[in-house]
Amino acid sequence: MTNHIAGKSIVITGAGGGFGRLVAQKAAALGAKITCGDIDPAAAQATVDGVTASGGTAQAVQTDVRDLAAVKALVAKALEAYGAVDVMINNAGIMPLAFFSDHEAAYPAWERCIDINIKGVLNGMVAAYDPMIAAGRGQIVNISSIYGNFPVIGAAVYGASKSAVNFLSESLRVESRGKIKVTTIKPTGVPTTGLSGTVINPAAGVGIVAHNMPEFMDMVGQMGAGTFPAERLSPDAMDYASLAPDHIADAVIHVINQPLGVAISEMTVRAAGDHFVL
Repeated sequence: MTNHIAGKSIVITGAGGGFGRLVAQKAAALGAKITCGDIDPAAAQATVDGVTASGGTAQAVQTDVRDLAAVKALVAKALEAYGAVDVMINNAGIMPLAFFSDHEAAYPAWERCIDINIKGVLNGMVAAYDPMIAAGRGQIVNISSIYGNFPVIGAAVYGASKSAVNFLSESLRVESRGKIKVTTIKPTGVPTTGLSGTVINPAAGVGIVAHNMPEFMDMVGQMGAGTFPAERLSPDAMDYASLAPDHIADAVIHVINQPLGVAISEMTVRAAGDHFVL
């Protein structure tokens, strides 16, 4: 496949770990120039160090996506260092699954979820908008979730935040047609990312796995103990049960690695044998 990524200036929020770090590494390996934003400057720098050690080009910028001025400063750093912002990847997010009955424990995390998952994505879109319109080209990639497809118990706030991401993405796609490509990536559950550490009540996962909850929890327990059958963790197996983060990162790379006039507007990536019903 032709490399359409080489030379592009790509800004990634939440680049200090998870999908963000993987995308930074993979895009840099294809010749992109990466600006890594993260609220944790040490984590962002660790991503940059890994990229540059492999011969890539990257810079780290401490960024709180809840602050529009900070996200604009992130974009400005990319413009200053690399002369453009070709792709803006709004990846930063948290997943505070909890029931309404958990509100006493969950409410502060729900407020952060709204600020990061909705305002953070909006801020990234706004910060990249003017430079992309001025250049007459650009792409915004927003990380959503299958949780944004339909309301379920245990994910009222998180699901609402991802539904908002879907609406924001589609609205900009229609408005900026022919100037900015907009892509929404909807991962299914990826238990091995740090995102699972932001869950408030693990039982709230029942909304997305439904009748598969006992089997799913058993799988998570076995994975933690290292006893889950290795063959079911192989992407070459039809009953591949738990999607690895690399597959989501590869999906992001795929939607970026397209000719200028080709836009992949939405993509959902699943393990063929996953437990999720949405």
